[in-house]
Amino acid sequence: MANKDAAFGLRPAKHVSGSPFNGGQSRYRITTSGQAYATKIYMGDIVTQNTAGTVTRIARADGGGATSDIIVGVFNGCFYTDPTTSKPSWSNYWPGNAATDAVAFIIDDPYVIYEVQADAAFPVTDLWGNFDIVDQSTVGSTTSGRSNVELDVSTGATTATLPLKAIQISTDPQNSDAGSANTNVLVMIQNSLYRQAQVGLA
Repeated sequence: MANKDAAFGLRPAKHVSGSPFNGGQSRYRITTSGQAYATKIYMGDIVTQNTAGTVTRIARADGGGATSDIIVGVFNGCFYTDPTTSKPSWSNYWPGNAATDAVAFIIDDPYVIYEVQADAAFPVTDLWGNFDIVDQSTVGSTTSGRSNVELDVSTGATTATLPLKAIQISTDPQNSDAGSANTNVLVMIQNSLYRQAQVGLA
């Protein structure tokens, strides 16, 4: 049966121990009085460290040793004071406005397993391989706040600096067909700021 094509970024599924995801997250700055950030960040995007203690969105890892390869975690919403209305605002996505007090809520536990949609059929033989991410033409939804990031099947390799390690095929009955496009895959963040990356077996 064909899989449902509905990207959602990275969605926490469970802990590596097998226990359910407990909702744990930490606060990180997006902007400060001297540090603006105009790029939108959507729920389910991965973020990296930036100057002045801030985080920024990763569109695609570069596979090398750059700062952009170091993943702090997965964006899970934000708070800021709206620069137009001066009202406190909570949002599933960062709109890239002029607020100077924006705070991101980041799932930063390196032992969380996430579900992500692949951009093609995902063969079982690629499990334990490392993969990059890929943006869709519409990066995310300003209605739901959800990211449209997917796992890029074509990038499967042993490269330790690739951001995702494929652990298992999802058991979601609408997206578990490994022979059809848009397979949902369970992954771990490979190059977390809080955990040493490992070479893949693809």
